[in-house]
Amino acid sequence: MSALENLRKRSGLLVTIVGLALFAFILTSLLTKNSSGDRTDVSVGEIAGKSIKYNTFNAKVQEALENKKRSSDKRVLDDNETDGVVQQVWNQSINEEVMNKEYEKLGISVSDEELYDLMIDHPHPALVRNLSDPQTNKVSSMFADPKTGEISPAKIKEFTQKMTEEQETQWIQLESYIRQVRTIEKYNNLIKKGLYVTTAAAKRDYIAQNTNSDIKYVLKNFKLVADSTVKVNDADLNAYYTAHQNEFKQETSRKIEYVAFDISPSDEDKKEAMEGMKSVAANMKTNKSTEDSLYVVAESDTRSFDASFHSKGTLSPEIDSVMFNAEVGTVVGPYNENEILKVSKLTAIKKSADSAKVRHILIAYKGSGASESITRTKEQAKAMADSLLGLLKKGAKFVDFVEKFSDDSGKKMPPNKKAGETFPGKGGDYGWLNPKSQFVEPFKNAGLDNKKGDLVIAESQFGYHIIEVLDTKGSMRKVQVATIERKLEASSKTMQIVFVKASEFAGKNNSNDLFQKGVVDAKLNKRVLDNIKENDKTIAGIESPRPLIRWAYDNKKGAVSEPLQFGNKFVVAALTDIKEKGIAPIEQIKDDLTQKAVKEKKADMFTNEFNTAIGAGIQIDALASKMKLNAGQAQKINFNSASIPEIGNQPALIGAVSVLKAKTMSKPVTGKEGVFVAYAETVTEAPVQKDYKTQQKDAITALQPRVDYEVYEALKVNAKIVDNLFKYY
Repeated sequence: MSALENLRKRSGLLVTIVGLALFAFILTSLLTKNSSGDRTDVSVGEIAGKSIKYNTFNAKVQEALENKKRSSDKRVLDDNETDGVVQQVWNQSINEEVMNKEYEKLGISVSDEELYDLMIDHPHPALVRNLSDPQTNKVSSMFADPKTGEISPAKIKEFTQKMTEEQETQWIQLESYIRQVRTIEKYNNLIKKGLYVTTAAAKRDYIAQNTNSDIKYVLKNFKLVADSTVKVNDADLNAYYTAHQNEFKQETSRKIEYVAFDISPSDEDKKEAMEGMKSVAANMKTNKSTEDSLYVVAESDTRSFDASFHSKGTLSPEIDSVMFNAEVGTVVGPYNENEILKVSKLTAIKKSADSAKVRHILIAYKGSGASESITRTKEQAKAMADSLLGLLKKGAKFVDFVEKFSDDSGKKMPPNKKAGETFPGKGGDYGWLNPKSQFVEPFKNAGLDNKKGDLVIAESQFGYHIIEVLDTKGSMRKVQVATIERKLEASSKTMQIVFVKASEFAGKNNSNDLFQKGVVDAKLNKRVLDNIKENDKTIAGIESPRPLIRWAYDNKKGAVSEPLQFGNKFVVAALTDIKEKGIAPIEQIKDDLTQKAVKEKKADMFTNEFNTAIGAGIQIDALASKMKLNAGQAQKINFNSASIPEIGNQPALIGAVSVLKAKTMSKPVTGKEGVFVAYAETVTEAPVQKDYKTQQKDAITALQPRVDYEVYEALKVNAKIVDNLFKYY
């Protein structure tokens, strides 16, 4: 026995001594795992016999990640975005090694002249989509004809002549994309044009769809005989397995069983955090009001200061009643709200109306939520709003400015109204509002927080609102509250204690048998993860599970993992099953195989019973009576029927019925539910046709859309692609 094996056997005794050192070691190994090194000869997969080298592939991934960051204006991408980029680069590699060679072999290409036509003169639909708003599907105003809203070749041409260097780079990428799309279309169209359905095939399909049978049937259900009464031996299992190997095809997967050791703050951690927040509360009490916002931003996990004023009932229940009966400077807390410690300070009080009547003029800007047709910038909109406000204060008529300048579509008269009738939005007037009204907060607050006759500007997601307060009612108190938040988290000491506990469990239970016993002895909650694929990105209950999936594919059946950290828990997993692509071995599918073999034995037994009961000239009702079963019936059954009423999808029975002549009985047929015998009472033949050109055309039309995805998938299968991305990403 090796020294490492000895250490592993005894680690349950040693772990409490070396816990801290081991914890540091594990963290170091996690941080250094997959660190950079010479990977020139390492392969991330194989496509059409060509090995895809890691260094070359990773360089493309890094470039694509940087492009993604620039296009999304992000400094860091999340796991899903990164996975998407890696998969995109892998798909590009497949295109280069499989599809591009197909195009070259057939001489398919897109000339520069054709590309110009697709980008400028007759914009390709894919280009139009890229120049449109993905939410509204409307063409961007930069490229749209102002009259029709459709794509404008003249505007595209004008744009390309004035592009910045960055826009030119993006345009070149778009050209490459359109060239690729058009090449794929040409290739698929060649195949579509080559599809043909013969007259004989069209006639056969027509007859199958239009020859209908009214039937009676007798079913002996498998449930009538208990499985326990049917005995199968190894010879039966081997016979069924040999004859039905296709039923046991499987993809590569892993099965994991694991226990989680939650990393939650201890009582000591909570006490320490509470003491820290008491210090925060003391500082807030002595802070000047001008310092509160800076202190909140510096000390709160949220890194933000809420400068808005709240009405009663809108604050946390922990502080709502206190803050509306307190003086400025009152500090509440620390208090625990959903495992977040908070300290709140009343920083300001003001009076506000209970309700207000207002009207407004909306000055929107490009990108605001008002209208896609707006082209003015935010700065231009603000300057315009300030200018109009000045004119209104000097006596300009508000209603005239609403009609002339407001971008609010609500000013337009609804089709169900007549001239002279009032409606919400007429003249910019939306009537009375209160704190619960369904208006955006800045608009609502501007009305409630100002006096009758005031003219003010409020900014919302729709643009700048010039608001006139026509009237107010009542008075209410509104408060501004500064809150510092800190999430309760486990300390490094607590994390170490949990890690030691998880390590002790892993050390004592380092085989699957010991793991299963250890789970029971420790009364732990075991979870099962089955059918894990090597490229899976998510697992229910496990945060960012790629390290666990890699571990499962790097180890042998029965292995038990060291503690692996995922978010706020350590996981110890046992690899309980390994399935490799191909035909599953008998020992792996024995339960399923036994069920199928039992079912086959029942089918043989029922078939013999039917054959014994069927005599010369016996009718279906008499057969049912003789078998002590009920006869069922169904109308208009044909070869294309999806199911039979009351017994569902039974393809074997439907197939047998489709070849029965009228007034004839089938042989026993094994279906999904049991064994059937069917009798065709009537058969209505399909009406004779002179030709089947319509059926031919319809069949070809139905086949063509399949080309767009099935050809690519078929070529991928033929290329024998080996994907090992899971080992590196």
